[in-house]
Amino acid sequence: MFVCSDLIGAGLLNSASECPEKCGRRACTASGDCCHAQCLGSCSVAGSDSSCAACVHYYHQGRCVADCPPGTYKFEGWRCVSAELCSRVHLPDYDSFVIHEGECMSECPFGYTRTASNSMSCTACDGLCDKVCEEKVIDSMDAAQSLKGCTVIKGNLHINIRRGHNMVAELESFTGLIQRVTGYVRIRHSHTLSSLAFLRNLQYIDGEELLDDMYAFSAFDNQQLQYLWDWKQHNLTIRNGKLFFRANPKLCVSEIQKMWEQTGIAGRFDESDFRNNGDRASCESTILKFKSNTTSSTRIKLTWQRYRPRDYRDLISFIVYYKEAPYQNITEFEGQDGCGSNSWNMVDVELHQDKDTDPGVLLSGLKPWTQYAVFVKAITLMVDDKQVPSAKSKVVYIRTSPSAPSMPQDVRAYSNSSTQLVLRWLPPVSPNGNQTYYLVRWQQQAEDRELYQHNYCSKELKIPVRMAAVGVGDQDDDTKPTKSDPDGPDKGPCCPCPKSVEDLEAEAADASYRKVFENFLHNSIFTPRPPDRRRRDLFNIANATHSRRQHRLHSNTSTVSPLQAAANSSVADPELAEREFDFVEQAVTERELQIFGLQPFTVYRIDVHACNRQVQRCSAAEFVFSRTKPAEKADDIPGVVSWEGHEDSVFLRWPEPSHPNGLILMYEIKFKLGTEKHECVSGQLYRTQRGVRLSNLSPGNYSLRIRATSLAGNGSWTRPVDLYVAERYESFLYAIILAPIVIILLICILACSLFAFNRKRNSDRLGNGVLYASVNPEYFSAAEMYVPDEWEVAREKISLSRELGQGSFGMVYEGIAKGVVKDEAETRVAIKTVNESASMRERIEFLNEASVMKEFNCHHVVRLLGVVSQGQPTLVIMELMTRGDLKSYLRSLRPKEQWSSLSLPPLKKMLQMAGQIADGMAYLNASKFVHRDLAARNCMVAEDFTVKIGDFGMTRDIYETDYYRKGGKGLLPVRWMSPESLKDGVFTTNSDVWSFGVVLWEIATLAEQPYQGLSNEQVLRFVMEGGLLEKPHNCPDMLFELMRMCWQYNPKMRPSFVEIIGSVKDDLEPSFCEVSFFHSADNKPPDTQGPSHTPPGPSLATLDELPPYAHMNGGRKNQRAMPLPQSSAC
Repeated sequence: MFVCSDLIGAGLLNSASECPEKCGRRACTASGDCCHAQCLGSCSVAGSDSSCAACVHYYHQGRCVADCPPGTYKFEGWRCVSAELCSRVHLPDYDSFVIHEGECMSECPFGYTRTASNSMSCTACDGLCDKVCEEKVIDSMDAAQSLKGCTVIKGNLHINIRRGHNMVAELESFTGLIQRVTGYVRIRHSHTLSSLAFLRNLQYIDGEELLDDMYAFSAFDNQQLQYLWDWKQHNLTIRNGKLFFRANPKLCVSEIQKMWEQTGIAGRFDESDFRNNGDRASCESTILKFKSNTTSSTRIKLTWQRYRPRDYRDLISFIVYYKEAPYQNITEFEGQDGCGSNSWNMVDVELHQDKDTDPGVLLSGLKPWTQYAVFVKAITLMVDDKQVPSAKSKVVYIRTSPSAPSMPQDVRAYSNSSTQLVLRWLPPVSPNGNQTYYLVRWQQQAEDRELYQHNYCSKELKIPVRMAAVGVGDQDDDTKPTKSDPDGPDKGPCCPCPKSVEDLEAEAADASYRKVFENFLHNSIFTPRPPDRRRRDLFNIANATHSRRQHRLHSNTSTVSPLQAAANSSVADPELAEREFDFVEQAVTERELQIFGLQPFTVYRIDVHACNRQVQRCSAAEFVFSRTKPAEKADDIPGVVSWEGHEDSVFLRWPEPSHPNGLILMYEIKFKLGTEKHECVSGQLYRTQRGVRLSNLSPGNYSLRIRATSLAGNGSWTRPVDLYVAERYESFLYAIILAPIVIILLICILACSLFAFNRKRNSDRLGNGVLYASVNPEYFSAAEMYVPDEWEVAREKISLSRELGQGSFGMVYEGIAKGVVKDEAETRVAIKTVNESASMRERIEFLNEASVMKEFNCHHVVRLLGVVSQGQPTLVIMELMTRGDLKSYLRSLRPKEQWSSLSLPPLKKMLQMAGQIADGMAYLNASKFVHRDLAARNCMVAEDFTVKIGDFGMTRDIYETDYYRKGGKGLLPVRWMSPESLKDGVFTTNSDVWSFGVVLWEIATLAEQPYQGLSNEQVLRFVMEGGLLEKPHNCPDMLFELMRMCWQYNPKMRPSFVEIIGSVKDDLEPSFCEVSFFHSADNKPPDTQGPSHTPPGPSLATLDELPPYAHMNGGRKNQRAMPLPQSSAC
């Protein structure tokens, strides 16, 4: 094969970035001609698959091919070979290679085995594949390693290990999978073995060949062998042959008898055949019983019954064995061998002087909430080379008490808005109990003292850079890797790229951050604390009663109520640099928390404690600092700029932003009288003087604007303010003129007051004065009254279950309605209510708006089911959309892990959503309605994932930030509006098609905000100038082409909703035909006349002819605006 470095040196290998755009992803020649699609890197002849430097897929007979042709097989992942060549590249034996799934390989892949011993094909194993190994003598670990993975020993298994360290664990890893031995098993002179548990899967000894033509299992001269298997958990069958045990001094005959009985050997067990085993073992062992145990988090105290041998002097001491045991399947011989390796911890217990006192031990240094296996053994003397009968207990399992957990791991925080922080963490390594919850505490942090001390109007000082905490989901998906692939075509020396302006600014920001961090460390470590600031004890804070200054919240949810310590104080106050804010805390059980109600662009310290409810103790805190995002309008100057003129100067005052992004660093003032001039005043100077004076001004009319600059950047300019600077003699003249006028006005006011007082006194003297009639302000015409009809539902048929959210007029509930749907006794419904404080007119409007929904009967439009107008409160029963609005549903499809890439739903599912929305809009269009506010937030998702044109009242308040007030008019959804609607305020079915295209874009991005990064004013200009949204990442071409059709700048060029459904109907599910308006008899062919010839009527309306916010109230029918619920934000 070619080597990429050689090709680069020869000038034959070009990167994709050097090839012309017409080649796309294909390689090209040195002259820029495109190579064949199967070429990789470069080629010598353009368009030829036989002149490639390397192949994308496979190489066959001098050509690059996409797949190996019939009769050839893939080999080593890059070339095609024949069966004859496949046999020659391996060993010459017939069965030394296999052909599996069109690939030539030496052995079957994992999970497959040969169909037969001489077969060249593979078949999947049923469970673990058998691996047959030849007869082996295990006399070392190297020999044992050759049996790793073997399941069948073809022949005999000899074990003869005389020395070694930690043998049991290694033997188990190498021989633990052996299930069958066709011959016999022979274990001799293995002085390191104390048990045979390492052969944990041995199930059959076939005995096809027997030792001395008699024995299938032999154990001879194993000095430390004490235990065979745990026969409660191990099954072994010896199909032919008997047992041979000799010279195993520590193996009791009772163990041999158990094996005889469990393995199914024919014949009667004769103890005399095995009498020279166990002569150094205490086989007549008494079972010791534990009498009591007491546990704490790190200690276990045990007492057991006193062992009384025949001669008290034969008892030397006791040894207590213990170790961690996650599962209760441990034997006393597990982890032991004859060379001293032992996984058990041992404690010697001396005999008590008092013979009647029960022995005991205190095990310390244990782990909290951990299960331990414990047993005790009595140590006795040996008399005449024989062990005196001893005693030992059974293995018991004891769990230590719970304790405080260890600290949570990997605490991360990022901001998803200007008032919210999202916090995530990993559980503690040692929970030390099973009732763990987390205590999250957060505290607002003051900005650095240096920020209050400098004058940033000076050109020598640069505005400090602060960044909000950004999560993984907010970062760009196309982030370039920091390290190139060492095996790729870019291998070799690379020249460093010149640093861009952004890189230089990032380096400067890093250097500034290091400086600030060093100052923070110096002030925190070397500056002594004032005497009135004492360090708070962590566990007192976590567990004791808090002071009145500290807010505490108790909840097990993952959201927090908007409590903020310094919500009404401006961070711009220099005294806050010395202030220590109060902590707010929340107890949660999940490992994620969303904190609400925070200040914009403000640093918070967040502590996370892991706590154990069983012991009421918490760990030390794992903390993180995080800054919220800046608020869009937080730095705008509220209110009116006032001024006072004094000869050639003007003193300016304006209200400071109440909750700026961090703090206000300076104010910029632009004023002009002919030429524009610029002034700057630091935030500290403005707060000190409570204003700013502009001096040395020439007489004339000035236009003035002001904007604030915070840590997050510049705010918006104020509206131009006109001020006038008069000449000196003009001021004196004005004073002469104004003085008499002011005196006359005062006299008139005094005369009017006396006249009114006298008239009032005279009227009080009259017993019955004149009765003046006035218009009843609460009067409304009979035409506006709601009249009950067939939609009326009895109140007793309605029951409320739970709150769903706040609607335009009141709360929205989920409930049960009886008999509102045909053939259904009970139906889950959404119930809209009116606030108790609503007036009679508001209640009538609420019912009249619901009446409009009575005219809609489409499967893809949310249905009205009934109205309860009799009695209070007034109720409107709607179809329940259990999965909420489409925007929230799309966001729920995003991956939970921040580092995961965005995975879109299948194209068929996205087209199904688009077809359902288009069908509902086609129905509204046929009914002469213009929607005006089509967006994902105004579409609802049903239980069966059907998307419908939704009820607006439940989503308007939630997504209030999606609207923008243009001029003095209502709130406008500018990011979804067409160019003609933004320019002229005209809404037609064509403008709804434009909004439909934006909805498709929301589906393809899982509900990202359109035109992200642009303000509402920038979106206005961008769209009116012909700008369009970019193609979303991983968006199918078919879906994006449909978006572009909807975004034609000329409204006449956009397709109708019926045409949109017709273009995608072949990709929709069959059930769509049964329920859609498109396939119904009511769907008539559209009019041939274009919209330009239709006068503004039922399908066209302008923004100016409707009352404020009417653009959110649907279209018109019968010359009236569609009264859908209005936003409370309006």
